[in-house]
Amino acid sequence: MGCVEEQLKVEFSLKDFQIKNTIELIDAGNTIPFIARYRKEMTGELSDEVLRDFYDRLVYLRNRETRKEEVIRLIEEQGKLTEELKSAILAAETMTELEDLYRPYKQKKRTRATIAREKGLEPLAVLIRAQKMMSGERFAVAAEFVDAEKGVENEDAAIAGALDILAEEFSDDAEFRKKIRAITYDTGMFVATATKPEEKSVYELYYAFSEPVNKIPSHRVLAINRGEKEGFLKAKIELDTDRVLAFLESEIITGESIFKDDLKSCIADSYKRLIAPSIENEIRGELTESADGQAIRVFGVNVKNLLLQAPLKDKVVMGFDPAYRTGCKIAVIDDTGKLLATTTVYPTMPQNDVSGAKKELKALIEKYKVDMIAIGNGTASRESEQFVADMLKEIGRTVYYTIVSEAGASVYSASKLATEEYPDINVSLRGAISIARRLQDPMAELVKIDPKSIGVGQYQHDVNQKKLDETLTGVVEDAVNHVGVDLNTATPSLLKYVSGVSKTIAANIVKYRDEFGKFKSRKELLKVSKLGPAAFMQCSGFLRIPGAKNPLDNTSVHPESYAVAEKILEKAGYDLKSFGAADKNEVLRKLNAMDAVKMAEELSVGVPTVQDILTELKKPGRDPREDMPKPILRSDVLKIDDLREGMVLKGTVRNVIDFGAFVDIGIKNDGLVHISEMSDKFVKNPMEVVSVGDIVDVRVIKVDLEKGKVSLSMKK
Repeated sequence: MGCVEEQLKVEFSLKDFQIKNTIELIDAGNTIPFIARYRKEMTGELSDEVLRDFYDRLVYLRNRETRKEEVIRLIEEQGKLTEELKSAILAAETMTELEDLYRPYKQKKRTRATIAREKGLEPLAVLIRAQKMMSGERFAVAAEFVDAEKGVENEDAAIAGALDILAEEFSDDAEFRKKIRAITYDTGMFVATATKPEEKSVYELYYAFSEPVNKIPSHRVLAINRGEKEGFLKAKIELDTDRVLAFLESEIITGESIFKDDLKSCIADSYKRLIAPSIENEIRGELTESADGQAIRVFGVNVKNLLLQAPLKDKVVMGFDPAYRTGCKIAVIDDTGKLLATTTVYPTMPQNDVSGAKKELKALIEKYKVDMIAIGNGTASRESEQFVADMLKEIGRTVYYTIVSEAGASVYSASKLATEEYPDINVSLRGAISIARRLQDPMAELVKIDPKSIGVGQYQHDVNQKKLDETLTGVVEDAVNHVGVDLNTATPSLLKYVSGVSKTIAANIVKYRDEFGKFKSRKELLKVSKLGPAAFMQCSGFLRIPGAKNPLDNTSVHPESYAVAEKILEKAGYDLKSFGAADKNEVLRKLNAMDAVKMAEELSVGVPTVQDILTELKKPGRDPREDMPKPILRSDVLKIDDLREGMVLKGTVRNVIDFGAFVDIGIKNDGLVHISEMSDKFVKNPMEVVSVGDIVDVRVIKVDLEKGKVSLSMKK
């Protein structure tokens, strides 16, 4: 087992077979969802989250090993590679440590040190650093290196040039840098000050701010970075300089010499001019990278939970996109998501045509038997909510409304995809369609929008965009494949996230469906252009066909395991035909009585595979999102003026961030549950307590009418 494998084994606490098999599966081109779902025996049942972390780390470690080989080659070409240096390079555990070792041999731009070397002052630098001259005159030694033609005008210039060479050598020393980096990280303070103290801004909290480098949380790092970028803050790392200088002097100065004072000033110059700025940049870069990683992880978890929100099936929904001057856009969709009608009404300012709007919407509700109204949470949302609540009191049948996040609806409305889906519908009306559909099936609608635009992030525009895109794509893939996709109704935008399905194959699936009608079996996928055996292996288990002749085609049982599934059914007394028509309770009773471990032995397959097949056979075609909390349905409106301290309300978690969670309790702005108010116990990470989409009971602890802010508590 190589060093990469050994390190992965330690970091992930895995067994040898897990490391070997997982790397082989990844290198063979298998997708993470496929490995997580259908290769559990090989990986030891690693989850998709662990597999993605494993993959990222594998890539990093392999890149590190490649870089080691490159560094060794480059130093060897200079004829400066020693066995000791080579061993140190091979032992380097991080890229930072590796680059520190390479630093003295790296091609540099012209510096004060390179100019001094060109002037022939390196031998003097060697003499000064050797510290063997205990007596004599400094200038007498330096006089030998004075050379006006080379630009060394006098003894002072010679000594200054030699010290420039030494300053650079000290700053390039890997061990020095490692120790100083540790001192800076362990004892340094991250300090922020205002550049415009007289000007109010969202960064006032950081106008005179200081926190230990090793304790500052990621959201504060990103906030200060943004404040600095926008010109409101100036940030730096401060520490006890004397401690660092004392360390360097103890390492460099070996005793008394005629150049001792020169060396002391050289050490101070090296630290102040070269080491400190470089180490500060590195540490701030590491803090930012770590903060980026944390923000991306938080965003990813929120996006996944948002995508996995329970769908509202078999309901006719009216999408209500609020606005003022331009009117509220309305779209009615049937229980399959098909558009039935659109209109625009003007119940809000400046028109205030409440009676006209009520008359028109009541007619639509009656004509299409609307069950639910989904109101977007943007501009004019609460005025629109009041209008809808009043209108519903005047209707003879029960109709509820709920508030739906409309983040990204405008992005979708103007997109090429929306134009292709609704070429004859005005851009402004497409937002209402999106709002209605994301209540009906959040995942199917939200995959059409760039994940960065769906409103559950924290500093998502400040972090590494490439890494963010990669992570969010993986998160969406995991969510889509966890749920499974109806092969006969899925759009290309949903299909492209299925394991093994590219954008081209997704389009070809829809094209095949348009030409030949609904898919009748999974095997038919092999007739789709560019969808060969390899892609079929990756995707087929995640694609469902409700009503298929083979009931297994509507489960997550992979076609490669159909024979095993049929044998399990046979032992329960069914074949595929009788299973499809059998009494569900009777099937459940028989399957629950089976011993998965014993069955796995009899059929010579892995226990996880048998367990997964049994789970699917018990509830074929089941949507795992059915277990998620349903949206809160309302029939009346709540205003911030109605709130009193101590009131207990039910709300929906809209966003989870490092310092707490925002909860929709039915007023204009979401209330904040600070991390300190999330539980009677200490909470390190809000995600230990809540997730996006959770329905929670909260108590009002503070109402700020002027700022429109509400503080909430989840403590008992």
